[in-house]
Amino acid sequence: MKYGIALFPSKKLQDLANSYRKRYDPHYALIPPHLTLKAPFEAHDEDISKISKELRKIGSQIDPLSVVIKKFSSFEPVNRVIYLKVEPSEQLNKLHSLLQEGTLPGDEEYSFVPHITVGQNLSEQEHSDVLSSLRMSEVHHEETIDRFHLLYQLDNGSWTVYETYLLGTGAAE
Repeated sequence: MKYGIALFPSKKLQDLANSYRKRYDPHYALIPPHLTLKAPFEAHDEDISKISKELRKIGSQIDPLSVVIKKFSSFEPVNRVIYLKVEPSEQLNKLHSLLQEGTLPGDEEYSFVPHITVGQNLSEQEHSDVLSSLRMSEVHHEETIDRFHLLYQLDNGSWTVYETYLLGTGAAE
C-alpha cells in the first residue's frame, strides 16, 4: 500500500488554498491542502506498527511548528507547480530530516521546499498567467501546527489519514 506523511494547516489556510485549488489543481478532490513531509512510499501492512512507533518517537522530539506564509511561488522550470511558500524553519527542517532517516522507507526525488500546492498540471501559458496574478496578491499567514499525519492512498487515488501524531514532549506517551 502507498503511504505518505504530511502536515495539514488550519481550516483558514486550507480555505485559502482551496479557493485556488478547485480551479488550478486536478488533485483538489483527492487530498486536502497539505505540506508534504515525506513523499509517497510503499509499505506492507505488517510494517505499519513499527513505522507508527517510529513516528510517535519522532513527534516527541519536535516542538509544535510555527508556519509562516508570505507569498506564492513556483517550481518552474523543473515543473509547473504553483504553491504557497512556507518559510523554512529549524523545527520544520529537523522534522523533515528525521522522517528521511531511520527505518522509514522511500527516497526523496527533490530537495525539501516546504509548500502547499495550489496549482499543477497547467499549460505553460496558464501557469504563467496564474502565477503572475497570484504574485501580485498580498499574503501573510502565521499559525502553529501541533501534529502530523500518516496518510494512505485508497484505490480511487484519494488520500486519507491512517494515524495522527502529536508534536512535543509527552507526544510519545
